[in-house]
Amino acid sequence: MKSVTMEELIEVMKDDAIVIDVRETFEYEAGHVPTAQNIPLSELDSRVDEIKEGSYIICQSGARSMRACQYLEAQGKDVTNVLGGTSAWDGCLAV
Repeated sequence: MKSVTMEELIEVMKDDAIVIDVRETFEYEAGHVPTAQNIPLSELDSRVDEIKEGSYIICQSGARSMRACQYLEAQGKDVTNVLGGTSAWDGCLAV
């Protein structure tokens, strides 16, 4: 499984990287990485077609995003896990 650190994610976000936040909606609404789209892990199975190739998958700490990446890779998707999740974000979370 491909993984990046938060610092690496910040760099690729400059090039309009697609970031998918797999936390539940209430968590996402409390704050998220700017530009991140919310597709909760609990809905991933029914929304897998919304995940674009090359997406970066993030959660709070990295555990759910790792599970999401494993599932998406099994579905043939090219995705990257963000290590440390939103907990590693130094900037203010977008709301």
